[in-house]
Amino acid sequence: MDLKSFIRDIPDFPQKGVIFRDITPLIKNPEAFKYAVDTIVEEVKKFDFDLVVCPEARGFIIGAPIAYLLGKGFVPVRKPGKLPYKTVSDTYELEYGKAELHIHEDAIQPGQKVLIVDDVLATGGTALALKRLVEKVGGEVVASAFLIELTYLNPRRLLNNLPIIAPIKY
Repeated sequence: MDLKSFIRDIPDFPQKGVIFRDITPLIKNPEAFKYAVDTIVEEVKKFDFDLVVCPEARGFIIGAPIAYLLGKGFVPVRKPGKLPYKTVSDTYELEYGKAELHIHEDAIQPGQKVLIVDDVLATGGTALALKRLVEKVGGEVVASAFLIELTYLNPRRLLNNLPIIAPIKY
């Protein structure tokens, strides 16, 4: 299945010069959504991990079914003020500005292995912030998975040798 054909390009969003890769046409199509999740699941099965860690909101859409299908725990990472318990935070650069993410301080036990999942790997800033958050609370990131990788932004340079799974590449 050509998953890329289900991605809608939105020029100049959220700011001029950025092409937003909209996944909503893909996730509203049951066959494409299932195929995308199943494709990622097949690739990440080879890694040993305990938890799937995802940022809101689109990361939840991709990560929750992966965690469910693999029988793994799911850890939400959210924007400031959205988690009810004590949190640890990280500030990072986006393709078009700065952002901050929070994780519950007890979300990951020391030594637990983690798969990071999000919808799009753009500059690598969000993924690197997720990795730092996991490490701050004692976890170990063993791999990452994304629906889309924007290779032209060279996100892998920030993530060093972290395995990256992405069925759609631009």
